[in-house]
Amino acid sequence: MTFLTLLFSLLLSGLHTSQNQASDLHVQIGETRSDRGKILVLVFDQEEGFPDQVDKAFRKFALSPQNGKAELTLSNLPPGKYAFTVLHDEDGDEKMATNFLGIPTEKYGFSNNPRIYFSPPSFESAAVALDGKPKTIQIKLR
Repeated sequence: MTFLTLLFSLLLSGLHTSQNQASDLHVQIGETRSDRGKILVLVFDQEEGFPDQVDKAFRKFALSPQNGKAELTLSNLPPGKYAFTVLHDEDGDEKMATNFLGIPTEKYGFSNNPRIYFSPPSFESAAVALDGKPKTIQIKLR
């Protein structure tokens, strides 16, 4: 009986471990207008602060675009949902440039490439689920 109890607990601990493995996420960002400036990336692991509160982002990156694109790999991310906000900050002021109507003049994008109408997407519509397996996503700037 003791052997069966030990075997059962080992099996359960193995299942628990496999469900909590970290993931690698490769992010491909495309369709920049130029190779000037930086591509700013905010990664959110919760709804609070998404899409633009820099201080609530889980991680932040500044990438240099090359040939109209940029790539980023995040290693050892815990399982869960992550949503990305991307801005091609061509003028280097670390803000989204807009025209007099408030319409963005610099390219931007979100994970899952959701349709955008009159407001930013929700966390859920941009969220990418990680489950311990490597994943690649593509973000198209608009």
